[in-house]
Amino acid sequence: MNRYWPEGMPTSLDYPDLAAGELLTAAARLYGDRLAVVDGAEQLTFAELHQQAVAFAHGVRDAGVRDGDVVLLHQPNSLWFLVTYYGALLAGATVVPANPLQPAPGLRSQLLDTGAVLAVSHPAHLATLLDAREGTGVRTVVVVPPTATAPCAKLPPAHDGVVPLADFAADGAGAPPRTAVAGDDTAHIIYTGGTTGVPKGVRVLHRNVIANVAQMTAWRAAHLITAGESGEIRLRPLSGPHDQRVHPGAAVTLMVSPLFHVHALVNMSFLLLCGTTVVLTGRFSPENLLAAVEHHRATYLLGSPTMWHALVDSPDVHTRDLSSVRVISSGGAPADKATLLALQAVFPQALVVEGYGLTEGTCVVTSAPLRSDAPRKLGSVGLPLCDTTLEIRSTTGDGALCGPHEVGELWVRGPQVTAGYLNQPEASAEQFVEGWLRTGDLGYTDEEGFVFLSGRAKEMLIYKGYNVYPRELEDILRSHRGVRAAAVVGSPDARVGQKPTAFVVARTGAVIDPDELMAYVAERVVPYKRIRAVHVVDSLPLSAAGKVLKSALRVPSTTGQEG
Repeated sequence: MNRYWPEGMPTSLDYPDLAAGELLTAAARLYGDRLAVVDGAEQLTFAELHQQAVAFAHGVRDAGVRDGDVVLLHQPNSLWFLVTYYGALLAGATVVPANPLQPAPGLRSQLLDTGAVLAVSHPAHLATLLDAREGTGVRTVVVVPPTATAPCAKLPPAHDGVVPLADFAADGAGAPPRTAVAGDDTAHIIYTGGTTGVPKGVRVLHRNVIANVAQMTAWRAAHLITAGESGEIRLRPLSGPHDQRVHPGAAVTLMVSPLFHVHALVNMSFLLLCGTTVVLTGRFSPENLLAAVEHHRATYLLGSPTMWHALVDSPDVHTRDLSSVRVISSGGAPADKATLLALQAVFPQALVVEGYGLTEGTCVVTSAPLRSDAPRKLGSVGLPLCDTTLEIRSTTGDGALCGPHEVGELWVRGPQVTAGYLNQPEASAEQFVEGWLRTGDLGYTDEEGFVFLSGRAKEMLIYKGYNVYPRELEDILRSHRGVRAAAVVGSPDARVGQKPTAFVVARTGAVIDPDELMAYVAERVVPYKRIRAVHVVDSLPLSAAGKVLKSALRVPSTTGQEG
């Protein structure tokens, strides 16, 4: 066993053969009248959330949806997202969370690709869904009411075939519908972010969700998921010393990240199973979020580097009481060292931990332990979770294993590795190989097994025959006092291959001199890694999950002299 493995943490876990919807059933039984979700003035206890989900599940079955049929969720974060998500799972359906802001053509493609038969939308986005469903198999559209965090100034007129949620779920009560859904059935079809290509639908099985939630519960809450005599989920504390940061039945989190993305979706199931009160915050602003931390005494913050950059730059960090926060969990994209250090200064009572995951791995693959006595290395995304094997393989195609500090491609094997891509056998065969997931991410491990990321394989630059990894240059750029955000891409050049080119966003009040910034980087890298051009921009294009869309930053090829 790795000597840095957390004391008392098992290397292997037991995973009950249960459907993902049973996670909410277990939370309702364990926490009952505790507050589960807060959406402005509206709130639901765990028991009430479960009752609402069960009512929706019966409506889904009454609408003719059967085990494995697809229900598409086309709505922003609100308490109704939780109700309809868990309700669809309890009905035995496969759930497709969709970005409500995507245009109708992309949404129609997902409806056709998945064969969805029922869709749930929000008044502000209903028109797009109605446009997209033409020519698809969607028979029923349910529209949820607006809430404080998902408002709608003008409600749409009535449409044929569109049923208000209150009418759709009016007759549901009692126990969830009886289904035959089991671990090897598909729980989610989650579309990848599409930052490097066309989005693909990832088939996430119920057993993948249960396994990843069990891994997170052990790693971050020091509890094991077990099955009782009747098959119900139970939590059992780990033995041994634990500096527990997530206390089941006592934590509070602010949900900012979009729930249609796996980072928030699967973390939500983990947090609810641990009895965490989920406070929905609506459209992100650093000032509103910091005020909500103080008001709700939040203990657990989940987010991406884009959110952290805005928070640490806000003047409100000096005036708000942020002492309640015990955990800062960063994911969705790599965080730079400067931002991680700034977060630790802003939230001195918190453990700031970074993890690594991807849609094809359900959610989380590696993470730093949530214990102050466990070794953590700045810039590392931690260790592979229980039952997870991670290998660094050469990018030359020979499959050779890389040694410590040698950059290669990350390959992952574990119970959270999903079942491949929907309707794309060739892509599945390329990425899912004999139980292994080829991630497409580059990185290395050190002598103790800690994992460090270098970037995406498709983003690696080749300058005069040398490999250049954008992540390293981006970290250096963001350490400059005037830079708030940065992205590095390759500018094609016939003479040298690809010239490292930076796009940077200035901090408030700062003025960036491109020549000075290039010199700043040059002092910190070997010559072939130097930035050759700097473009100062107002903002970087981001996906809904907060990842930089580097395809939108590509610059034209040149044939002139190198910079």
